[in-house]
Amino acid sequence: MSTSAQPNTNPTSPPPGQQTVSEPRLVEAVQHLKSLLVPGETLEAFAAQRRLFALTHRREMIGATTGRLISVTRGLFGSFHPVAIRWQDLEEVRVDVGTFGATLYIKYLSNRDFAGGGEPISMALSGLRKDEAERVYRICQAQDQAWREKRRIRELEELRAKSGGVQIGTAASPAMASSSPSDSDPAVRLERAKTMLEQGLISDSEYESLKAKIVNSL
Repeated sequence: MSTSAQPNTNPTSPPPGQQTVSEPRLVEAVQHLKSLLVPGETLEAFAAQRRLFALTHRREMIGATTGRLISVTRGLFGSFHPVAIRWQDLEEVRVDVGTFGATLYIKYLSNRDFAGGGEPISMALSGLRKDEAERVYRICQAQDQAWREKRRIRELEELRAKSGGVQIGTAASPAMASSSPSDSDPAVRLERAKTMLEQGLISDSEYESLKAKIVNSL
């Protein structure tokens, strides 16, 4: 994820979830946004499009919650059209800050499972209030880093399981202990352990422990 502007660190900025709006239509949009939250989910920040940028289309707003991003477009006759993006589906977010407003560029994957996959989808929300857009961006960045780490740990556990069902420092689950016929080949297991070491997924001591277990099983 990248940004072309330094985040606003103004200490007088309102805390996440405590932003205020004065325009009646924006108040209505924020209320609608909050009505979409599920039990236990809270709204951490939102960014609204300036009226100047919505002369040719319906006004847009985006909210960052504890569980997802929600983009809301105001339709005709007071209706609202939301698009929800789970944090684990987020692929990339960047913010461009201009003189009159900011633009959030969002790329996410559809139908993504825990480890990866899905079709890429992109959206751009322009003319957002700058401080609000930066606040939403910072939350996106933190969530993206957290989910990348979760996927890295998951991939590491799967690699360790394939290298002999060994979990260094943790207990192996029955699902991870199962292996295919090729996983029983000591040469294959040694090669996987070596690959893990070269990729920095395990330390030298963990590699030696894996190698010793594989050799002792011969």
